[in-house]
Amino acid sequence: MPSWKQHYKHIIRILLLRDQSLMKKLLVFSALLVVLPMLFVGLISYRQSSQVLEREARDYSLQIIDQVQLYVEDYLRDFEINTLKIINHPDTVNFLRMVTREEVESSEIVGSIRNLLKNSAYSRSDILNITIILDDIQVVDSADEADEASVLNLKNEYWYNTIPQSGEPKIISRLIHWKQEELAVISVMKRIVSPQTLKPIGMLIIDVNYKRLQDVAYRVKPGKSGYLSIINEQGLFVYHPNFSLIGQQANAMDVQEMQSKSSGSLISVEKVKYLLTFSRSDILKWNFVTFIPYDELMSGTDYIGRTILLTTMVFMIIAYIFGIGFAASLVKPIKRLHEYIRRVEVGDFSGKVSVDSKDEIGLLSHGFNKMVERLSRLLEEIYFSKLKTTELNLRQKDTELKMLQAQINPHFLYNSLDTIRGMALQHDMDEISVMAASLARLLRYNVKEESPQVTVRQEVEIGEIYLRIQKYRFEEKLDYLIEIPDWALAQKIAKFTLQPLIENCIVHGLEPRSGTTQIVVSAEKSPGNGTFTLLVTDTGPGIHPIKLGELIQKLDQRDGIELTGKHIGLMNVHRRIRYIHGEEYGLFVESQPGEGTTVGIRLPLQTSSEGGS
Repeated sequence: MPSWKQHYKHIIRILLLRDQSLMKKLLVFSALLVVLPMLFVGLISYRQSSQVLEREARDYSLQIIDQVQLYVEDYLRDFEINTLKIINHPDTVNFLRMVTREEVESSEIVGSIRNLLKNSAYSRSDILNITIILDDIQVVDSADEADEASVLNLKNEYWYNTIPQSGEPKIISRLIHWKQEELAVISVMKRIVSPQTLKPIGMLIIDVNYKRLQDVAYRVKPGKSGYLSIINEQGLFVYHPNFSLIGQQANAMDVQEMQSKSSGSLISVEKVKYLLTFSRSDILKWNFVTFIPYDELMSGTDYIGRTILLTTMVFMIIAYIFGIGFAASLVKPIKRLHEYIRRVEVGDFSGKVSVDSKDEIGLLSHGFNKMVERLSRLLEEIYFSKLKTTELNLRQKDTELKMLQAQINPHFLYNSLDTIRGMALQHDMDEISVMAASLARLLRYNVKEESPQVTVRQEVEIGEIYLRIQKYRFEEKLDYLIEIPDWALAQKIAKFTLQPLIENCIVHGLEPRSGTTQIVVSAEKSPGNGTFTLLVTDTGPGIHPIKLGELIQKLDQRDGIELTGKHIGLMNVHRRIRYIHGEEYGLFVESQPGEGTTVGIRLPLQTSSEGGS
């Protein structure tokens, strides 16, 4: 029985049309190369356009909502001011001081209060009724329709106990019986507090019709058939274009989503699919919501989908027409070339393939003719190639021998420097002896094979030796100071780091000047981030700002640091530190023209346990 590998290979062979003619392969694959990209692009375009349309609709709706929200908040805030005017009126103050029904009736103040309420209601066409309730004492309203029964009904409403006891106004929507019909109103509710006891003794209610709110909502048209609604914190419609839904419960899932965040959008699916955009007012605790039918929003993407489908079909037909012609132009010369290959297989090198074009097949035919011409010379070329390879090997050995002869044994230099030191001591030339010993130690340190990392102590010792040697050369022109605390001496640093930086100070900071230049080597901890810094500072002429900017830019490169041109020493040190410790470490340069230059080495700070491991 065939194995699963054989089945797999057979399936692959069928899918790739390996047993079919080149003509059929070209037609099939050309069709796939057109259809699949077009469908893929179409799918992406459709999805992106849908997201763009949703985002633009959401942004536009939020702009509308913000404007309406500000208007409604300012509009209802005016009524809160009206409540203060009514309550602080002298007649109202006297009315609130009364504690019994008999006292109210004997004072005949009800008429004055009713006139006050009527005047306040008549001042605005959108105020339907104003009612003052003194619990269990008196009810007065501007329309002469309130009674004890209506007060009792109010107390049974769900919202009654939610009115703040502190006297802070609260705005709700409700249905009232007005002139023998049910009417939707917005009510501004405010607890009335007794001036004597400072306890709630009643309530002031201003009922406002929807005229102004409806005028604003009618001007808001999110989309062609979208609309604006307002939902309170209990999930009830405060406003809806269909007035029969005012006071009714909104979709529970939509309300739950809106309560979880202050603004946003979602897809609401009930009888019709809507794009719902909302924003909550922190003042009113209401959600201002726009509803746009999703089919209306996506109508543009349907057009895009039809356009892509039509375009794909047209390009399919064009691809087949051109594919047939293209396949014929490929297959015919390939068949002719195949015939000549069969002749070469049997040893006939006399014929040549006719070359009718300069495309790849023409180049292939021309190359085939050249190949046949060179077959007879193949052995000679192979022999020549071997001779050339042998000659190259001999040259390489000769080069290696010359390089070996040019090398100098470092031990010879050590011994020579020790001999010079001994001769200097014999002739009491202490300075020459010290310099020879310093050079020998400096050379041993630089060429000795050891770990790429050493301690700061070792680097400082070698740096001090280098400075001591330069001191002999420059005498009074050079002054140096090494201030390394004990905690820093045991830290790890890349080998051969300090000496190039000190040498850089000598070349650029000391040699161009005629006066004295001081070089200071110091160390400091970086607060809080587990690093420390070695600083090499000179009082030389400093670096010009343009050159300093170029140098800092080179040090900031993370894709590779060029090691040619100026500052090769700095670049080499910087690259080795990054290689050993990571990209966040390395050199930084600060300089002021005429004041000097500081080169800092940022390194990881090791604890005592790390250093000892």
